[in-house]
Amino acid sequence: MTSSRNLRRLLTASGLSNLADGIFQIALPLVALGITREPGAFAAVTLVGRLPWLLFALPAGALADRLDRRRTMVRVDVGRALVITPLAVVVAFGREELWMLYAVAFALGVAETLHDTAAQSILPNVVEPERLAWANSRLYAIELTANQFVGPPIGGLLAAAAVAGALSASAVGYGLAAIALTLLVGRFRPARAARPPSLRADIAEGVSYLARHRLLRTLAVCVGLSNLASTATIAVLPLYAVSPGPMGLSAAGYGLLLAAFAGGSLIGTFLVEPIEHRLGRHGTMLLATATFPLFSLAPALTANVAFVAGAFVVASALSIGWNVITVSLRQRIVPDHLLGRVNAGYRLVAWGTMPIGAAIGGLLGQRFGVTTVFWTSAAVSATCIPLVARLGDVSDTAGGSHPGAVTAGSAARSPRNDHRPSRSAS
Repeated sequence: MTSSRNLRRLLTASGLSNLADGIFQIALPLVALGITREPGAFAAVTLVGRLPWLLFALPAGALADRLDRRRTMVRVDVGRALVITPLAVVVAFGREELWMLYAVAFALGVAETLHDTAAQSILPNVVEPERLAWANSRLYAIELTANQFVGPPIGGLLAAAAVAGALSASAVGYGLAAIALTLLVGRFRPARAARPPSLRADIAEGVSYLARHRLLRTLAVCVGLSNLASTATIAVLPLYAVSPGPMGLSAAGYGLLLAAFAGGSLIGTFLVEPIEHRLGRHGTMLLATATFPLFSLAPALTANVAFVAGAFVVASALSIGWNVITVSLRQRIVPDHLLGRVNAGYRLVAWGTMPIGAAIGGLLGQRFGVTTVFWTSAAVSATCIPLVARLGDVSDTAGGSHPGAVTAGSAARSPRNDHRPSRSAS
C-alpha cells in the first residue's frame, strides 16, 4: 500500500514539475523577445541555460549516488520556485533586463542537472522491482504530456495575457511539486557497500566505464551531435516563428507549435513496439536517426505553419524510438551502483553540446540569418546516420563486458529523454 501511495505522489510531483518546466520554456524566450531580437543576444539565453550540463553534469551524477535523492529533488524544486518568483515580479513591473534572464537561466540549468540526475534513480526506491517497467511507462507518459504537450500551450496562453503570469504559474508548479515529494515515505539514499571515495574518484569511475563501453560511447556521441544541432535551431526558432518573424505566430501559437512535438511523441510511443518488431532494434534506431534532421530541415524549407508543425509531428513520432531503446539499453547494461555516474557522463557528452549549439546558432544567425542555422543544423544531425549504421550489434551484451553487469530490469530507471529537440530544446 505504501508503495502505491508513494508512486502516486511521485507521479504527481513529476507531473507538476514538468508542467512548470513546460510553461517556463515558453515564457522565458518570450520575455527575451521583448528585450532584443538580435540573434546572438537572444540565443545566449539558451546557451547559459544549457551551460551547466557541460560544467556540472559529472558532479551531479556523483552526488546522486551519495545523497538522499528525494531531499535533493525537494530542495531543487523549492530553489527553482524562489528563483523564478522575483523574475515574475520584475517582468510584471516592466523592469526586466537581459542580464537577469541570463542569471535565471543559468541558475535553473544548475538546478536541472541536480534534479534530473536524482530523478533518474529514485523510482527503484519507490516501487518493487517487478513493477519497475510498468511504473517507468507511467512516469514517462506523465513527463512527456506535462512537459511538452500541456505545459507549452498553457505557457503560450498565459503569456498572451501576461508573461509575468506564465512565470508565476511556473513557480507555483515547482512549489507544489516540492510539497508532493515531501509526502514520499521511505529511504532514498543509495546503499553502498563501502564508504564512498573522494568525489573525484567517484566521477572517474563512472567516466571510465562509459569510455570503455563502445556501444554506450557511440550512442552518447550521436546524441551529442543531434542535441548540438537541435539546440542551435531552438535557440533562434522564436525569432523565426513568432511575429514579426516569417511564420507570424502569436505567443499562444508558438506554444502550440512546440506542442506538436509532444503530440508526435505520444503517437510514437504506440509505434515503437510494432516498428521494432518489424525492423529490429538496430533498424528502429536507424529509422529514428534518419528523422533527426527533419526538425531543422522543415523551417529551412518553408515558413508554412502547417508544414512545419506536420514535420515536427512526424519527426518526434519516429525519433521517440531512439529514446525508448537507448535509455532501456543503459538501464540494463550499467551496474546499479554506477548508474548515476554513468548517466551523468553520458549526459555530459549528450547534453554538454547544447550550450555549444546555442552559441553556434546565435553566431550563425547574427552573421548569416536564421535560415542558415536551420540548414547547418540539419547537416550536423545527418552525421548521426552513418554512426548508427556502422554499429551493427546493439544487443545488451554489445560494446564489451564489464564487471558487475546486471541482468535486464535490475537497474531500471525512469526513462527521461536524452535526445530532446523540443526542449533544447534527451
